[in-house]
Amino acid sequence: MSAKQLLAVLIMAAFAGTAFAHKASDSFLYVDMDASEVRIDIALRDLALLVPLDANGDQRITGQELRAQRTLATQAVENGITLTGEQGVCKLRGQAWGLSAHSDGPYLATQYRIDCSNGELPKQIEYTLLFDQDSLHRGLVQITSGETRSLTVLSPEKPVVDLTGGATGAWDTFGTFLYEGIVHLLMGLDHMLFLLVLVLPATLIIRRQSNQTPTHSFKSRLLQLAGIVTAFTVAHSITLALSALNIVRLPIAWVETVIAFSIAAAALNVVWPFLGRKTWKLAFAFGLIHGFGFASVLGDLTGGVSNLAIALAGFNLGVEFGQLGLLIIGFPLLYALAHVRVYQRFIVPLILMGVGIISLMWVAERAGSI
Repeated sequence: MSAKQLLAVLIMAAFAGTAFAHKASDSFLYVDMDASEVRIDIALRDLALLVPLDANGDQRITGQELRAQRTLATQAVENGITLTGEQGVCKLRGQAWGLSAHSDGPYLATQYRIDCSNGELPKQIEYTLLFDQDSLHRGLVQITSGETRSLTVLSPEKPVVDLTGGATGAWDTFGTFLYEGIVHLLMGLDHMLFLLVLVLPATLIIRRQSNQTPTHSFKSRLLQLAGIVTAFTVAHSITLALSALNIVRLPIAWVETVIAFSIAAAALNVVWPFLGRKTWKLAFAFGLIHGFGFASVLGDLTGGVSNLAIALAGFNLGVEFGQLGLLIIGFPLLYALAHVRVYQRFIVPLILMGVGIISLMWVAERAGSI
């Protein structure tokens, strides 16, 4: 096997396990301290990892299939959430059960009365649903107490939230969503591949035929990269805010399909610049779509404008930190490789081919859910 063939195998093997990425797995928990109630919304596609919902195997879950597994579905939800008070574990009394609509499709919605000993209020909530199946799963929590609403996130690293401290402070909310923004960017393979394809042209060294001198210096490449990153950041920040604040909303299935298509188009544009050679313009145009994808994490929270704005600012800044971290590490490395002839002749084409194949697989997968 040649070095070229070996490299192709390694690239495809690295991506094979994650070729069918989709929207991040999130559930929504609404805790009403005044009424001593909790509602849990979990996506049917996520619930299907715990309960055999798709009886006929057609990859679509109907209301009839869900109702047939109501007992198991309810048990799965109740096993994943624990509320405790001073005297121990509180009981959950079922009040409502049905379907709710979120931006990425149907969810099972279950609402409970929280009964703690001596009529006290719950002190904390622990959430472990789906963490064993998906370490990137998150429980997005809205806590209502009096006139205040606060937002926080439950994760494998932080499965417990204290309910006794009143509303979560602004800095706590900001810090929580800052971290989640970093995680979302680093674990979002589609956004990372798009960023990679945008950066690649700035790492290529074009030489004159006469004296083989590079036509652009490292400094000029950094300026080119800065323009690309700035355009992408501004664009996705605009649509992230518009969508998360419910000013403009697009169906997430369409958004994810277009995001996948944008990656394939950007990869092809490196070889055949049918969209033009101004990469920053391409970054801005497709960045608008990627912003709607980022917003899918926050778009279904209803913690009030002020809390959502804080969460939005933290999440957006986290995305930027994750992005900058990747570029600080990746760009100098790729630029150094550009001085190796095999990089430009073989490695870059293989990367573009691998990214193009993966993104087109995503297009086919995601288009099927529209």
